Amino acid sequence: MSTSTGSTSTGSTTTAPARIGRIGRVLQKQGALIALIVLVVFGTLRYGESFATGFNVQSVLADDAKYALVALGMCFVIMTGGIDLSVGSVAALGGVVAVQLSGAGLVPAVLAAVAVGAVAGLVNGVLIARFRLAPFLVTLASLLVARGLALYLADARSAVAQPGGFTAFGAWKLLGIPVSFWIVALLFAVGALVLDRTDFGRNVLAVGGNEDAARLMGLPVDRTKVAVYTLSGALAGTAGAFLGAQTGSVDAAAGQGWELSAIAAVVVGGTLLTGGVGSVLGTLVGVLLLQLIFNVIVFENSRGGLQISSYWESVIRGAFLLVVVLLQVRLTRGRRAALA
Repeated sequence: MSTSTGSTSTGSTTTAPARIGRIGRVLQKQGALIALIVLVVFGTLRYGESFATGFNVQSVLADDAKYALVALGMCFVIMTGGIDLSVGSVAALGGVVAVQLSGAGLVPAVLAAVAVGAVAGLVNGVLIARFRLAPFLVTLASLLVARGLALYLADARSAVAQPGGFTAFGAWKLLGIPVSFWIVALLFAVGALVLDRTDFGRNVLAVGGNEDAARLMGLPVDRTKVAVYTLSGALAGTAGAFLGAQTGSVDAAAGQGWELSAIAAVVVGGTLLTGGVGSVLGTLVGVLLLQLIFNVIVFENSRGGLQISSYWESVIRGAFLLVVVLLQVRLTRGRRAALA
């Protein structure tokens, strides 16, 4: 009798932590998507159809495009266990270059912004991979250099685009959705396929999971690091071009805080800050969720009846990030305990 009771008790105690662990893993992977759906339903019920259709959706998606590009590059960097603090300044530099070349047409302006960003990312990657310098310090220095170059090229003022194909691009739509977001969606789809189906994607996760083990396995660790930082810089430069096309000008001080928003979106989307685990599509969901929070605050102030300071956007984003990081720490400790 007592033996039977003891075995039942043991079974219940072993299944409870396992169940909690499964719930935690689901929240890590799908928590942002669940929160996004809840927020959309809440906004639609509270503010009416104008929240989920028409001009509001177009505005949100167009605004999200540039942040999503920066977050996509950051996602690959963080999955290798690194960080890129320079993306906001690189976006500003790319935007200034694109605007100044806008008279040459859309394609030359965008390609120039991509090239500038790629060169900045390449320098970051080489310094980090070849010279074994800390990503935090390298990209912090790049942040200052790129910002200084943007200020110099713009003469410490806003660079204004010339009318033509470049500025028209910011207003292009396909099926009622800004073309810029269709481009972002395509890039995220490609990024997800690369991560899941290619050797490069597996190398990214392997480097972030255990760099020493990846080297012992003969994986191209340095080449992978250079590639992800170059990709991050190129996408940041593209984001700057998108900003210039949408607004018609780029302030040399633009992009401040974009690196923090990108990190938050990546982590909220389910990518571990320690590297080795990540989700490209989860990052896109994280971008949409964090930007939609600000959108809800705007609607609440104009139609909901409550007056909420826009500063609460940062408070809520920070709270989301803190909860996700705490969850990640708990899951990581659980995995280590299980392996031990």
